[in-house]
Amino acid sequence: MTVRRRQLPGVPAWLAASLNYCSRCGEQLSFGPLDSETRDRLVCDSCGFIHYINPRLVVSTLPVTDKGELILIRRGIEPGYGSWAQPGGFLEIDETAQEGAVRETFEETGLIVEPTDIVGVYSRPQAAVVVVTWEAKIVGGEASPTPESLEVRAWAPDRIPWPHIAFQTSAWAVHDWLRMRHPEVAATPAGKPQQWPEESA
Repeated sequence: MTVRRRQLPGVPAWLAASLNYCSRCGEQLSFGPLDSETRDRLVCDSCGFIHYINPRLVVSTLPVTDKGELILIRRGIEPGYGSWAQPGGFLEIDETAQEGAVRETFEETGLIVEPTDIVGVYSRPQAAVVVVTWEAKIVGGEASPTPESLEVRAWAPDRIPWPHIAFQTSAWAVHDWLRMRHPEVAATPAGKPQQWPEESA
């Protein structure tokens, strides 16, 4: 039985399209109830392996300068090419969440950071991600564009480029940071994010 997107409720179309065959034996998967599970699952009818569909973990930072400005990158890769976001990316299997956030920040900004307070944890089932964001102290390096960023820039709290923020999770994180550190700005129009499409990360 070929798996179709309508049989995988809540799973983004791009992800559902890759869930047709068993990664263990190569046979087709089916979707439906199982005696051992409390919800419908993808299962291989040939070898019995259950394919759980889990979100990917994105680790990110909001680096803050000595002047209290927020470092954002203008993305040099898709998704969100040309728009602004906090540095971050997918956690690797051999690192802690904080280590991944430090690595991703360096790869995208050239800055060495030390994660401090957690700003928030953001779930976007539409994009199959969970994003963890830390505020971070800059402890070394030099801000410069990288293969993953077109620009690295410090923004004053009341100058966040809301219409050009790449992702809804970025908007949530920046707004939560403003509420933590600059509540007077967060309460004004300059401190409020825009609306994003449902499929936006």
